Amino acid sequence: MFEVLTGTGLAASAGLNAYIPLLTMGLLARYTSAIDLPSGSAWLTNGWTLTILSILLAIEMVADKVPVVDHVNDVVQTFVRPTAGGLAFGAGSASETVTVTDPGSFFTSNQWAPIAAGVVIALVVHGLKAASRPVVNVTTAGFGAPVASTAEDIGSVVMSVLAIVLPVLVLGGLGVLVWAAVWVVRRRNRRRRERAASVGTRHLFG
Repeated sequence: MFEVLTGTGLAASAGLNAYIPLLTMGLLARYTSAIDLPSGSAWLTNGWTLTILSILLAIEMVADKVPVVDHVNDVVQTFVRPTAGGLAFGAGSASETVTVTDPGSFFTSNQWAPIAAGVVIALVVHGLKAASRPVVNVTTAGFGAPVASTAEDIGSVVMSVLAIVLPVLVLGGLGVLVWAAVWVVRRRNRRRRERAASVGTRHLFG
């Protein structure tokens, strides 16, 4: 099941930042022996591909750290991150890594399945990220945006590397994401109750 953990970790990473898992796979495949990409994903190791991904990553990292701009970026990334997640899951689960020696045995048929799984996983993580950012911005007057974005970037890098080198630890990363989802839901519900109480108070004394 290491193939599933590798693909899941990379897709979840793409939900936080579309370009980090693709860039991580490309760099590790090009310069190390940590991962051997399938022939269909060899384009990730191309120099031009790595350069373009690096430029897009730089733009994404800047835009995601500016309040209001980060919201616009999340809207645009609604289409980009799930696509990257599908590519990352498909390439990662079909790659030979230090823990996977026969990746083709898991997805011998239904080749669309890994891509579809990656799209869904990345979309869910992206939705969590997009929902949490307004909460962070409001509760910190916008000062928390760069901190949250930096933490997400670091988390994406760590998740990508672990998915390739030690995929069993991806379970810990997924646990953190579940905790974050619970936190976001609780904060949003609390804000709604506070707004409702505020409106009720104004009506009472207005």
